[in-house]
Amino acid sequence: MKHVYTGKTKDVYALEDGNYLLQFKDDVTGVDGVFDPGANTVGLTIEGAGRSGLKLTKYFFEVLKEKEIPTHYVNADIEKATMTVKPAEVFGNGLEVICRYRAVGSFLRRYGLYAEEGQSLDAFVEVTIKDDEREDPPISEDALDMLRILSKEEYKVLKELTTQISNVVKEELAKKDIELYDIKLEFGRTGEDKQIVLIDEISGGNMRAYKDGEYIEPLELEKLFL
Repeated sequence: MKHVYTGKTKDVYALEDGNYLLQFKDDVTGVDGVFDPGANTVGLTIEGAGRSGLKLTKYFFEVLKEKEIPTHYVNADIEKATMTVKPAEVFGNGLEVICRYRAVGSFLRRYGLYAEEGQSLDAFVEVTIKDDEREDPPISEDALDMLRILSKEEYKVLKELTTQISNVVKEELAKKDIELYDIKLEFGRTGEDKQIVLIDEISGGNMRAYKDGEYIEPLELEKLFL
């Protein structure tokens, strides 16, 4: 097992069989000690956050597998806080795809002249570049194509998968009377055919979920849902 990458919330190791091992950490994104799934810095460390995030990730990835939605997931070990995944090539230096059901976070900060906090959005999908120095700027379909980060055909697949996956998560949470406000996903190309698949995780650390109008912290979400 060879260490190949240190991320904000996970470390990545290459395995001898060609797959990769993700080691989930207790670090979560945020600013000044306040959790924010849209932040591009580690804001705080919460004991148990790694295993909690992996429990939700394992649950959702296995639901997606049953629905034959493509992901890089192979298996997970909750006790060791690790997940084995298939190798995948990210788009450019990495993209984040956000699906929004209500106006909160960076959407509200950008469009507050027109948007009201918490107003309904119709599964609005937007793409941002993973670029800490420039605070992960949004990027359009045309710019993605012109800069050769992904083609217009790939963008269409990316958007369709984002909506499909986000709706699955939303429906699952709704079974426990939990409302999904927004979710951040990552995708990559895998295999010889360069199939676009969901990568990374689906956990409380990359979504905003509410119950009875109150925001649910990442660890609390896992407890309420599972």
